Amino acid sequence: MPFCSQCGNQVGPADAYCGRCGARQPPAAAYPPRGAARPNALEAVPGRTWSILCYVPWVGWIASVVVLASDRFRQDRDLRFHAFQGLYLFVGWLIADQVLRPLFWAIPQLHVYQLLEAVLLAMSIFMMVKAAHNEAYALPLFGELAQRSVSGG
Repeated sequence: MPFCSQCGNQVGPADAYCGRCGARQPPAAAYPPRGAARPNALEAVPGRTWSILCYVPWVGWIASVVVLASDRFRQDRDLRFHAFQGLYLFVGWLIADQVLRPLFWAIPQLHVYQLLEAVLLAMSIFMMVKAAHNEAYALPLFGELAQRSVSGG
């Protein structure tokens, strides 16, 4: 049984107004039947948005995994390309953070880690812009791996 949209009082499914506060209630069709399948929230997000989300630094891997695991995107080669390239870019971030930073920590005069981190950030931003324009640009190394992954070879 639905509740009032204003005060929360329980109202009947056919009631046009609340018995307590008098607020007009949405039509009964606005309430989904109990046990009815609800629309999938992931279905409402456009593919271009998923492409952009795949490149968000440090969290884009989540969107990439969702895209690659979803049946909805099985046939969308460009979106799968962005998902794979976003994953490989994330692996680059991990290697820089977990391997190179400790290696160069002892030598503060060398700013190799900071330079690599700046390059990876620039690549992520660049790819977010490219994805926003529906362009499947292949980054050096990462793009080649992504193209191989999409083609299955």
